[in-house]
Amino acid sequence: MELRKNRIKHKLANGQVATVVSGITHADDIDSFGAIAEANGIDGIWLEGEHGPVDAADLGNLTRACDIWGLSSVVRVNDNHQGLIYRTLDRGAQSIVVPHVNSRAEAENVVRGGKFAPVGARGLYGSRQYHGVADYTERGNDETCLIILIEDIVAHGNLDDILEVDHIDVFFVAPSDFASSMGHIGNHGHPEVQAKIDDSIRRIVAAGRTAGAMTSTADVASYIDKGARFVLTGVAGWLQAGAAEFMSRVRG
Repeated sequence: MELRKNRIKHKLANGQVATVVSGITHADDIDSFGAIAEANGIDGIWLEGEHGPVDAADLGNLTRACDIWGLSSVVRVNDNHQGLIYRTLDRGAQSIVVPHVNSRAEAENVVRGGKFAPVGARGLYGSRQYHGVADYTERGNDETCLIILIEDIVAHGNLDDILEVDHIDVFFVAPSDFASSMGHIGNHGHPEVQAKIDDSIRRIVAAGRTAGAMTSTADVASYIDKGARFVLTGVAGWLQAGAAEFMSRVRG
């Protein structure tokens, strides 16, 4: 059998924009994946395990549904713990998102948990992806995408060191906690916060690494112009826009 390709990782490697959708993370949402896949160009589903309900028991079916529809599974875990990282990969995730990575040492820990030796120290197991792939432990690293969240002002201060860590695929600048860490809770649009976010993206791109950003229909083009290549959006905005358009037609 052929090792399943990570659509997001390969698009990023080719300099293309990878698009990921969040907000459909419960096991009951699996049937929604088909509609997302039919939206031309969507690459992956963000499965929320830090603030949402996704856990190890759900991941088998959720990641399998992503496989069926040709979508890459992107799972945010709730801690920078090596065992948690590789257990999530063992449950079928193709990409891992680790929150609050604030130092070079913390970024290196993500790599140790997310990559097989000699790059890292991931436990030797391979989930269903392993079956029939004789050289999985040699090639598995090639299809594993590691994403770290730059979401605290301390990470901004340490960013140059963090960017020197190899094998991190995406440095995602997350706005809400960034604002909170700067004393502007609930206001990530504050000029001081936005200036630090923009500076982080600029430095990531200047270092030749891949920047990620939380986006909406209104601002995604501007983030791409700034150099972000991993763009995340939520279904809530789409639902609200669609509902508003529908109701405007109802009311005439």
